[in-house]
Amino acid sequence: MTAVERTPRQAQSGPPLGILAVVFTVLFLAGIAISTIMAGGETFPSPFGSQAEILAYFHDHPDAVRVSGFLQFAASVPMAIYAATASARLHNLGVRAPGATIALVGGALAATMLALSALFSWVLSRPEVLTGAAVVRALQDLAFATGGTGHVVFLGLLVAGIAVPGLLADLLPRPLALVGLAVAVVAELSTLTLLVPGAAVSLPIARFASLAWLVTAGFLLPRTRAGKNASRTKDAVA
Repeated sequence: MTAVERTPRQAQSGPPLGILAVVFTVLFLAGIAISTIMAGGETFPSPFGSQAEILAYFHDHPDAVRVSGFLQFAASVPMAIYAATASARLHNLGVRAPGATIALVGGALAATMLALSALFSWVLSRPEVLTGAAVVRALQDLAFATGGTGHVVFLGLLVAGIAVPGLLADLLPRPLALVGLAVAVVAELSTLTLLVPGAAVSLPIARFASLAWLVTAGFLLPRTRAGKNASRTKDAVA
C-alpha cells in the first residue's frame, strides 16, 4: 500500500485587515461629513449644550441624523470583523498572551457601542420622538455615551490588544507599537468624560488617532511568521 502524505493545512489569515480598517474609517467619516453637509454646516450637537439648540437641531435636520446613524451602523460591521480577524491572526502568529483576546473583546464592544449609538441616532430622526423634549435629551445622552465614551474606550482596548503583542513579539515596527500604546492610554483616560465634561476634548483625539493607527497596523501586521522568527514570537508572548 502506498502511504498518502498529508500536507498540513495553513491557518487562514482572514480578510485583509488594512482594507477592513479603511472601509470602517471611510464609512464613519462619511457619516460625519455627509450629515454636516446635509445640515447646512451644523454638526451633531453636544449633550453639554443648551436644550434649545439641541431640540432645534433634531427638529430641523432629521434626514441628516438618519443618514449619520445609517453610516455609523454600517461602519460597526467591518469593525467587528476587523477585531475578529486581528485576534485570529495574532493567534496564528503564535501569540498566547491575553493581547489577542483583549483585541477581540475591545473591538467587539467598540463595534457594539457604535452600533447602539447609531440606532439611538436613528430613533432621534423619527418625528414622533421629537415632540418630547425629555425624550430627545435622554436619547441624545445615550447616543453620546455609547458612541462617544463607550465606543472610544473600547476602541482603545482594540488598539492596545494589537500594539502590546506587536511590540513584545516584534510583529509591528517599534515606533508604531509605541504610538499605539500612547493612543490607547488617551482612549482609556477619556472615561473621565463621564465625570468631567471638559475631558470630552480627549474623545476626538483618541477616536481619530485610533482609526488612523488601526489602518496602519492593519496593513503592516504580518499574515505568517515562519521558522526561527515563529519560535521567537511564541517565546516572547507565551
